[in-house]
Amino acid sequence: MNRLTTLGIVALALLFVGITFGTFTVHETERALKFRLGEVVKTDFTPGLYFQVPFVNNVRKVDARVQTLDEDPQRFLTVEQKNVIVDAFVKWRVEDVEQYYVTVGAEPRRANLRLSEIIRDGLRNEFGKRTVQDVISGDRADIMTILTEQAGAAGDSLGISVLDVRIQRVDLPEGVSESVFNRMVAARERVAREFRAEGQEQGERIRSAADRRRQEILASARRDAEELRGEADASATAIYANAYNADREFYRFYRSLGAYESTFADKDDVLVLSPDSEFFRYFDQTESLQR
Repeated sequence: MNRLTTLGIVALALLFVGITFGTFTVHETERALKFRLGEVVKTDFTPGLYFQVPFVNNVRKVDARVQTLDEDPQRFLTVEQKNVIVDAFVKWRVEDVEQYYVTVGAEPRRANLRLSEIIRDGLRNEFGKRTVQDVISGDRADIMTILTEQAGAAGDSLGISVLDVRIQRVDLPEGVSESVFNRMVAARERVAREFRAEGQEQGERIRSAADRRRQEILASARRDAEELRGEADASATAIYANAYNADREFYRFYRSLGAYESTFADKDDVLVLSPDSEFFRYFDQTESLQR
């Protein structure tokens, strides 16, 4: 191996070392800190390829994507001194990479620990001001807004930006849940009994009014019917009287024919009477009537 070959190999080795230790890349999902002998000299790197002095400079990269703090559900006391189990999570990302490195060493785990303390204190304070009904139904959105603001202010000191704080679920302990459920059932049953009692009262009132109205209508109908019947009977009596007075003999004859027709409606009918009975008065008077 001659001297020229040796120099070539050395040059290639130096080039490899220079490329390996003298350059670094920053991706879109990363933030970088450049150090010189342990001191931060630059942090505002955009995605791309950069140079550094080997063994003088070194680079620390951190994840710039959105991070999630999602802990196990925790117990907190309400203003009534009742336990509730709260499951919350936090979304955050690195904003000031140098501050992030100084405060938590650019470690997501340490940042989550700090945020966890802040969120727990905030939840403890906010839940301690409210009742169970408030935190379960109406005030959850307000609590999340307050916690996001508080965590955001604390996150600025850590070099991170808190994007959102969400309360996923607010539950009661098993024994308390059963007690609350039983009270809710009792309350609903009481309301149902009240509604049923009111309905029965209104039903009785409506039925009484309907029965009274029915009696009034029937009484009025009977009165009208009796009046009409009386008027009809009076008219019939007047007609009969006028007809009788017009020709009394003919009227008697007509009535007798009606009696004969009714009496002898069937050929098997038998009537035992004396021939000179008043009933047969007009049987033998055909010629006299014709005259």
